Amino acid sequence: MAILTYLEAINKGIEEEMARDEKVVIFGEDVGGEKGGVFGVTKGLAAKFGDQRCFNTPLTEGEIGGLAVGLGVMGYRAIGEFQFADYILPATNQIISEASRMRYRTKGDWTAPIVYRTPYGGGVRGGLYHSQSTEKVFFGQPGLRIVTPSNPYDAKGLIKAAIRSDDPVLFYEHKRLYRLLKAEVPESDYVVPLDKANVVRQGDDITVIAYGMALVHALNAAEKLAEEGIQAHVVDVRSIYPLDKETLIEAAKKTGKVLLVSEDNKEGAIIGEIAAIIAEEALFDLDAPIKRLAGPDVPSMGYALNLEREFLINEEKVMAAMRELAEF
Repeated sequence: MAILTYLEAINKGIEEEMARDEKVVIFGEDVGGEKGGVFGVTKGLAAKFGDQRCFNTPLTEGEIGGLAVGLGVMGYRAIGEFQFADYILPATNQIISEASRMRYRTKGDWTAPIVYRTPYGGGVRGGLYHSQSTEKVFFGQPGLRIVTPSNPYDAKGLIKAAIRSDDPVLFYEHKRLYRLLKAEVPESDYVVPLDKANVVRQGDDITVIAYGMALVHALNAAEKLAEEGIQAHVVDVRSIYPLDKETLIEAAKKTGKVLLVSEDNKEGAIIGEIAAIIAEEALFDLDAPIKRLAGPDVPSMGYALNLEREFLINEEKVMAAMRELAEF
């Protein structure tokens, strides 16, 4: 076992896959050379594998999206990095119209083995252009997979599974987690399934469902509320699309009280779809209305620290919502 940060776990997973398969290539803005990306996730890969397999691109996200498609159909396993999730939007046509529909449009003759990596989320004073959660833009697009790890173990296992997938995977990395968490990570080869949620805490009083940084807040809140006698059953969505409906429904039925937590705006967030699924499949197993905790419906969090804190989810907000639901 090795003690790795979330960032180091992703780096190690990519390194192992590039060593395992010479067809794995990675590219993006500042990805190559000594810098290794704006956060350093790809640091050392160019030195180890050369600038033909780890290289920089111009500042054109549409090109990154399209280049990955072209490489994918030519037999490579392409990893395209978008420097921030806020800037992935110019590539939506390539990702949705081309990558996600490659199997469908070719009757299965061609695949698109692509990983689109991007850091998302707030908490770093990034304001309007470096804090957005854009995963909902791609949610519900058949042919795509969307995953987001919340710990170093999953970060390594999911990136390896994503690279080996023959379908395009959007790999969302919460930037606040990069250096926040350290954990034991196996040095041996392993993968984490791309389509499975993960029960990270057992409890009988309320069910809390979240992902990314919101999951970390939820888990910490659950541990504190246990001292008050409230035992939360906590589920890491992990696979945003397709959702692991079976695990989510089972978790809702277990306690009959469900809190959904997201850093995104409340309206239109992915937790709304999770709420709909639970309402359809487990309505008569519930003892309280499904509760959602998310960001306010404003265009983005502000640059000022007080505005960012007002927008973001934190442990105190999660604890208050959990208490309210437990007392219903």
